[in-house]
Amino acid sequence: SFSLMQMGKIASALNIYQRKKKLFYISILTSPTTGGVTASFGMLPNIIIAEPK
Repeated sequence: SFSLMQMGKIASALNIYQRKKKLFYISILTSPTTGGVTASFGMLPNIIIAEPK
């Protein structure tokens, strides 16, 4: 449950960092990617690269 509480803070900080510095965020999802990673960091970037199942 601690990691779930931190997920919002980290996602918010990443969003602010991207906006201020005009950064580009790329996420590479490999199999198996767990649901928690997909929900938090996997869907935030500008570009998402994923390998097929």
